[in-house]
Amino acid sequence: MPEPVLGETLAAPPRPVLPRQVRSRRINLALGSIAAAAVLVLGALAWWQWHGSPRVAMEAAPPTPAAASAPVSLAPAVPAINYPIENAQPASPVALPTLSESDAVLAQAIGQLIGRDKVLAQLQMDGFVRRFVATVDNLARAHAAPRLWPVNPAPQRFSVAAQGELVLIGADNALRYTPFVLLVESLDVERAVSLYKSMYPLFQQAYEELGYPRKYFNDRLVQVIDHLLAAPEPAKPAAVRLVDVQGPVKLSRPWLHYEFVDPALESLSAGQKIMVRVGPVNERRLKARLAAIRAAVVARVAAK
Repeated sequence: MPEPVLGETLAAPPRPVLPRQVRSRRINLALGSIAAAAVLVLGALAWWQWHGSPRVAMEAAPPTPAAASAPVSLAPAVPAINYPIENAQPASPVALPTLSESDAVLAQAIGQLIGRDKVLAQLQMDGFVRRFVATVDNLARAHAAPRLWPVNPAPQRFSVAAQGELVLIGADNALRYTPFVLLVESLDVERAVSLYKSMYPLFQQAYEELGYPRKYFNDRLVQVIDHLLAAPEPAKPAAVRLVDVQGPVKLSRPWLHYEFVDPALESLSAGQKIMVRVGPVNERRLKARLAAIRAAVVARVAAK
């Protein structure tokens, strides 16, 4: 997976509140396939933020006598859900674990799905659901702290190439992400999304713990996928430069502090910067899988 976003400064978020007990539900033994959704969206990791549906200001008409005499409810309105999760029907049911106990279940199931070696090489399984939710929420923002990612950073260092007075993203840099892209393309999207829906209460709980008690995580997921699909696709390698970091301490990994020269690219969100950074071929391949994930997430179960 990509390294930290260009020019990113990491800020430690507040520690999550201890989770409350989640009611038991039934899910498929292959819970680990939900990793496909996380991986795609991160491939799948600005200032743009989610503010919900736009409101149109209108001049209020004078109330009718009946309306004026009607009692006014002081209870806050429940936000509309754009993409509700429908009940999934797993073939081999087991009890849904609590959020705190879900890591072991996911690690075992993902290991059976893609192999234990790939789990160790690709994924961060401690607090996987919380990592997934926090990273999805951050991808459309200016920063997505790598320490919260549910996947490991790409191997080797970010490479550049000189072209006259310019420094461009190296042509071979995209090769670092090839194993990740191949893993993404090898996973069954329909199966992954089906299992994501089955264990959705855990994702919703983790989202509420972030400070969104009246928001719906699946709506945020779809919104972030749309945001990543809208990432620009530069026709040629982008020019970058090292950030001039002042201070008495010398940077141990200065190559993590590149930023885009083009102000339009530098103003992108964390997720869109990642999409540009992986290279045009990888970006198009990841967008194809993101589109498939989105279609499966928003699909409704046909009425019987």
